[in-house]
Amino acid sequence: MLKVGITGGIGSGKSIVSNIFKTIGIPVFDADQAAKKIMQENEEVKMQLIDEFGKETFINDELNRKYLANIVFNDAYKLEKLNAIVHPATIKAGNDWAEKQKSPYVLKEAALLFEAGSTTDLDFIIGVYAPLHIRIKRVMERDNVNRQEVLNIMNKQINDEIKMKLCDFVIINDGQKELIPQILSLHKILLEKAKTK
Repeated sequence: MLKVGITGGIGSGKSIVSNIFKTIGIPVFDADQAAKKIMQENEEVKMQLIDEFGKETFINDELNRKYLANIVFNDAYKLEKLNAIVHPATIKAGNDWAEKQKSPYVLKEAALLFEAGSTTDLDFIIGVYAPLHIRIKRVMERDNVNRQEVLNIMNKQINDEIKMKLCDFVIINDGQKELIPQILSLHKILLEKAKTK
């Protein structure tokens, strides 16, 4: 079975692309959702988070996302600490999940695929690309945040132009080029590659 990563900067539309792959029968592991679940439910991770960021990290046993975000998005060192706690558990959860799947290939969707160093066990990587102005507009509308807040998040991610050069395939999601034909064409390629693995 092939393991294929799917990534892109915030607002690029990777979730839309992943959902289309799901519709055609390809299982998708959402690493970002899995990480949130692990932070909330994995006792070992919770203890490490409290040790590192303080008791305020959880209120009534619920992860205090806003508190944590305020710390890590303003301090690169603290962000690295958070990633060092959460990423290994998320990578393990993704690998365990992939072992149980029965399809020719699986997708692992993650915003920080390269940043987390979780590309080593992947056969191919798909990048989802959208121009910066479109991404900013999408995130502002989706998350009800201002432009500066979006840029702060983007500044913590690898530049999208560089990220796309690191990918094996790129899907353009600019509102002009149709997504479904690009995905179906890539699906065909991946099915062929899965036969030879």
